[in-house]
Amino acid sequence: MPSSPSELPDAATVAGAGAVSGRPSRAHPGVRATVGAYVRLTKPRVIELLLVTTVPAMILAAGRFPSLTLVGSVLLGGAMAAGGANTINCWIERDRDQVMRRTHGRPLPSGEIDPVNALVFGLALEAVAFAWLWATVNLLSASLAVSAMLFYVFVYTIWLKPRSPQNIVIGGAAGAVPVLVGWASVTGRLGAPAWVLFAIVFCWTPPHFWALSLKYRDDYAAAGIPMLPVVRGAQAAARQIVVYSVVVVGITLALVAVAQMGWIYLAAAVILGVLFVVQALRLQRDASPQRAIRLFMFSNTYLALLFAAVAVDTLAHAAL
Repeated sequence: MPSSPSELPDAATVAGAGAVSGRPSRAHPGVRATVGAYVRLTKPRVIELLLVTTVPAMILAAGRFPSLTLVGSVLLGGAMAAGGANTINCWIERDRDQVMRRTHGRPLPSGEIDPVNALVFGLALEAVAFAWLWATVNLLSASLAVSAMLFYVFVYTIWLKPRSPQNIVIGGAAGAVPVLVGWASVTGRLGAPAWVLFAIVFCWTPPHFWALSLKYRDDYAAAGIPMLPVVRGAQAAARQIVVYSVVVVGITLALVAVAQMGWIYLAAAVILGVLFVVQALRLQRDASPQRAIRLFMFSNTYLALLFAAVAVDTLAHAAL
């Protein structure tokens, strides 16, 4: 269950900001530093956002709060799957990461972790995640999690990202899979509401990540990555962000009919949707890096609050 391919600059980037590019340091860190480096390799901030979408999908599928045992099993398996996918992504992109200021302080380009060890760690996480989800949840959830990793690694990271400005439009599907995993963990199958939740995250990902790539456009250009703002310019990217933001809001409203959501979710979807579109329109008028990072930050809040509304609405309905 890989990450949405978006992320904030991590602690490793900040720590490495003072290091001039050159040969990665090969000093031997202590156990705590080594463990911390492996944790950073999994991109825990991205994992947190993925799990935020998983639990509400489980609640909606169950019509109530599922057992804590099931929730814990899904979150642990999902975190391992996402962490494994992120680690393999870092291994593939270690050379590009060294070129970009935002990422050159990550554990691999900074030399904190040997690349072979990182790859083994990522593959091991995926294998354990699959076995765990199969043993404690069901085979469908385990298969979805691992297939999402394969899509993220091979379709997005290796094929699309270095070749197409539409990379995140297609590749973003990987980050939408956690809602399917959550739904399948409860029902053992995939229903229409699960696919609407998938579509919300899928269409949310391009404006979210394009905002980040607007902020770091020079980084992507230096690394030779054809992100939309690099290839077509800031204004073209801002226009596409507006389009996708409107589409996202429309899909969130469709969930009302498909999943029979109540007024709590409807109010949240409308209010949050208006704020999202307003932020996108402001970016279209002023496609500056400062405005772009504001939209990026708000998009995180938007998705978290929207899915929280799914959970609250479902639980409120169950309590009646």
